[in-house]
Amino acid sequence: MEECHVSRSAERLCLTQSAVSRQLNQLRELFADPLLIREGNRLLPTPRGLQLKLQVDAILEGCEALLAAPSFDPEQWQGPMIMASSDYVAQYILPDIVERVQRQAPRLNLSYRLWSPEQISRLGELDIHLVSTMLPAIPDGLCGAQIGADFPVCVLRRGHPLALAPRLTLDDLVRYPHMRVSAGGDKDSFVERELSALGLQRTVKFSVPFFSSAFQTVSRTDMLLVLPEHIAMNMQALFDITYCPLPLTTPEHRYWLLWHPRYDADPAHRWFREQVMAVMQSSMYSIQPRVY
Repeated sequence: MEECHVSRSAERLCLTQSAVSRQLNQLRELFADPLLIREGNRLLPTPRGLQLKLQVDAILEGCEALLAAPSFDPEQWQGPMIMASSDYVAQYILPDIVERVQRQAPRLNLSYRLWSPEQISRLGELDIHLVSTMLPAIPDGLCGAQIGADFPVCVLRRGHPLALAPRLTLDDLVRYPHMRVSAGGDKDSFVERELSALGLQRTVKFSVPFFSSAFQTVSRTDMLLVLPEHIAMNMQALFDITYCPLPLTTPEHRYWLLWHPRYDADPAHRWFREQVMAVMQSSMYSIQPRVY
């Protein structure tokens, strides 16, 4: 319809002239209309042919739009986003995340869920977009970025008999009762392994899945609490606690943002995880992020 000429149409389509003539005859039969009428050395479109061209033009424009890169404007974005983490992140970091994203994306609907490490193998089945967790490495089949890393320390109240000691000894560690935070990643099971290898054992008197309850309790008792250093450091501003190095070989704790590969190329998800990463890294210290 644009060329009104079989030979020129064949050149544009990289086909032979006979192939284009054959296809034109098939189209005439399909639409029960000549579509193009020969007049001398030229072809003139019929009304039905012109009508079809307008319809085909609209279809081709829609096909080209499918190939265009999706646009994303945080201010206009209305989609939902679901994040999961330990309750420490929910209580002490999530408000900063909400403040940051709300300022840039006021229409965003953000939901939070308490994360359980057992869910990691089913992340693709869950409608969770982003997970903050502690693991040795990114699990196979998932995408992620490292927030940072640190080492565990021993947390105790400021008025604890050991608070002014020059260093924490093994005898100190097993003499006083312990408490532990049971939610989130594995923060302190290494203590049992290291002590057992030395023929020692600690006594865990209190286990709780909530960080706020743990800090409230440790600041009122002589119990000891083994936690990542960045958490202990941050919580000193809110609770009457201090912390010290452990007299044991301690593993490195690594913190990640994880997501399923189906969200990796989505511009809205990419923007959201960048905002979360910025806030969470600010809660750490001396961290160099690495993206995988």
